[in-house]
Amino acid sequence: MPLKETEVSVFNESGRSVPIDERIARKCISEVARQEACSFSMIEVVYVDETKIREVNIKHLDHHYVTDIITFRYDEDHTNTDIEGTLFCCAQRIAEQAGEFAEDEDTEFKRVLIHGLLHLAGYNDKSDEGKKAMREREDFYLRHI
Repeated sequence: MPLKETEVSVFNESGRSVPIDERIARKCISEVARQEACSFSMIEVVYVDETKIREVNIKHLDHHYVTDIITFRYDEDHTNTDIEGTLFCCAQRIAEQAGEFAEDEDTEFKRVLIHGLLHLAGYNDKSDEGKKAMREREDFYLRHI
């Protein structure tokens, strides 16, 4: 039986150019699904500006600051099959982080996308241990994508 293809949409509402398109997003999604033994049914990647990410952060998380990504999972089947979600990514913040971390923008944009996918797959970065585990997985995927 053939695998169902993930529905992928990439939107850029940020007002700046971003180095992630549907092809790159699919590559990241496919690799995370394969390595994490999960499947994604529908993934939206939405690049927004600082104003919009702050609005989303306040409305849904009651956080009053700019962040690089906010991840929403919609499906209620927590077996990690047919995961559905939206990744709100702040393009300006990601570009700034690239400079802060002395990383090229392409790599930092991929890292943030992978970070969001890992959240959808069940990873949590609320603890130092969780942050370390996520960073190790991000680095792993960046070497393989």
